[in-house]
Amino acid sequence: MAEALPQPKLERTKEIKLPAAVLALAMTPDGATAYAACLDGGVYAVDTAAGTSNLLGKHESYASGVVWLAEARLVVSAGYDGTLMWHDFAERRVVRTVKAHQFWSWDLSASRDGQWVASVTGQYLSGGYRYEPAPEREPSVRIFEARTGELRQSLPHVPPVQAVAFSPDSRHVAAGNMMGEVRVWEVASGKEASRWKTDDLTSWGVIKSHHFLGGVFSMQFHPDGKDLYVCGMGPMVDPMAGNGVQRWQRFDWLTGKRLDQTHDGESGQGLMEALAFHPGGKLFAMAGRLFQGKWNLALFEVESGKNLFARTVLPPQWVSRSPHWGVVNLEQFVATFG
Repeated sequence: MAEALPQPKLERTKEIKLPAAVLALAMTPDGATAYAACLDGGVYAVDTAAGTSNLLGKHESYASGVVWLAEARLVVSAGYDGTLMWHDFAERRVVRTVKAHQFWSWDLSASRDGQWVASVTGQYLSGGYRYEPAPEREPSVRIFEARTGELRQSLPHVPPVQAVAFSPDSRHVAAGNMMGEVRVWEVASGKEASRWKTDDLTSWGVIKSHHFLGGVFSMQFHPDGKDLYVCGMGPMVDPMAGNGVQRWQRFDWLTGKRLDQTHDGESGQGLMEALAFHPGGKLFAMAGRLFQGKWNLALFEVESGKNLFARTVLPPQWVSRSPHWGVVNLEQFVATFG
């Protein structure tokens, strides 16, 4: 039997205000600098000790994603303007802008080896009388060389595709959509490695408005690369309510077999939009919005799936949807679990 993990603690040590709401966040390993993608389109470098921020660049619409490339000394951001922007954080200037999509970028991810960045897109348009999504009008998943911005792969999916993640060995990329469909590809070849669908995160509205909504809002591979975790919100009949169960699910990504999910009685209601693993691989965090219940941030044990720690942080109606939000907080309050 595995040794029980000690009870974690979470204390707010500082609050830093930015010019607009934060939609995505990346942080340097030493915690000294954070990079924030914000609702005003701005991408900000934040000195966490001083609590000050400097604008690196600005999208023409919401800035929805941001990643930090240490070796390249660059920050890459994505926005609802469909562009990716490369920022030199030392000189505080934009060095490259690439039109990645005709629609907005839902999510942005960087491979661990620093070689690739991936962005996902797609607009939900009805494809028929059942309101099923229409086929994509452009490739929903695009992979770029992180240093040069050169497009390397354009991969098909069913829009809208809302989450993307690279495997720890940087050899595979996964993407999940509103309908709960997950696809995984080989990065080098673009060959599809697996696909499956979960019906536990997507709602069909029958009250007020008939349409689909929900799906996969965040995904992360376990650090050992064997399993893929996704999160979102359980099905609802009222699409305006936001009262689906706070849900994560764990899959064997090669077979699509579900291995675990949020345990009954361990969650409330609300949309979960962020997942992150502790580097040791024994714990993961999930965060998002709270409709009813006691928490919008929780820490789970990987082996058992048990909810070890939960509380409400920040305004319960909103927590950043970026997986990097989870990384920042997770490393702060479970540092003893190396």
